[in-house]
Amino acid sequence: MAILRYVRQQNLKRTQVKYFFLSDGWIVGRVWGVGGEWTYATWRRRPDITQLDLCLWDQKERMWLYRVEEAVLMVEVKPTAPVDHTAPAKNIGNVVLTRFIDAEQVIERLGTIAARCEIGNP
Repeated sequence: MAILRYVRQQNLKRTQVKYFFLSDGWIVGRVWGVGGEWTYATWRRRPDITQLDLCLWDQKERMWLYRVEEAVLMVEVKPTAPVDHTAPAKNIGNVVLTRFIDAEQVIERLGTIAARCEIGNP
């Protein structure tokens, strides 16, 4: 119940909020909105993408919950690890997230995934 209350509290701050999970070792890169790639000059602000204090541990992998504002349509994420030139097939340059989840789907995932959930500072 504490997790449900936490997600709902976070959701009250915005009218329409979207979420995604991102593993440790990955960062947010470029962002796209309705008018194309998000730029500070166009929007006069940065997109509201916030890492929340909620993560899942699944098979030794920690995945953080991120909140994204409604205007964001796509998010590029990329690994922070340096490129391994000895095994180029294992390198991932970037991934573009185009489908986000809502608060109800977050709670669904937390209830069905065989993982350990933590609430705390990233």
